[in-house]
Amino acid sequence: MDSQWALEVMHKAPYITVSFIDEDGKPYGLPLSLASDDDVHWYFHGALEGKKLEAIKAHPDVCLSAVTRCMSTVGPKDGSFTLQYKSAIAFGKAETVTDDAEKVHGLRLVCERFLPQHMDAFDQGVACSLFRTAVVRVTLTEPPIGKRKQYDKDGVEMKYGRMK
Repeated sequence: MDSQWALEVMHKAPYITVSFIDEDGKPYGLPLSLASDDDVHWYFHGALEGKKLEAIKAHPDVCLSAVTRCMSTVGPKDGSFTLQYKSAIAFGKAETVTDDAEKVHGLRLVCERFLPQHMDAFDQGVACSLFRTAVVRVTLTEPPIGKRKQYDKDGVEMKYGRMK
C-alpha cells in the first residue's frame, strides 16, 4: 500500500512500536504514543534518562511499526485460520529535542491525539513538568509503506492495493 495509506495507519494506531539499537548493538523495541502534524516529524515523550535516550545517543536510526484493525478470523473461502490487519512501517532518525518551544509543540501533539478531552489542563501540566520531561523527535528519512490483509464482502482477499 502507498505512503498516504501507511500514514493513515500510523495516525490511527493506538501506539507505534519504535525499534532502537542500544549502545551494545542489541535491538530494543517499545510501543510508544507518537503524534505528528506534518507526517515527517513524529514526537514521543519520556523520562530524562533511560535506555531509549541512551540508544538514541548511540544509534539515532529507528524503525517505526504500526498496526490497526488487527483481528483473527477464519478465511471465508478455505476455512484457514488467519489474521486481518492494516500495518505500516517507516524509518527515521531520532533526536532529543532541546528547544522548549518545540518540546511543548511535541507534547501538545501527543496530548491532542491521546487526551483531547483534557487539553484545558495542558498548559498547567506542561508548566509543572516540562523541566523533567524528555521529548524525542523522529524525522522520517523515507516515506512509510503499508501492508494489509483484508477480505471483501464476498470473502475474496483484497490484494495488490485493491480498495473495493
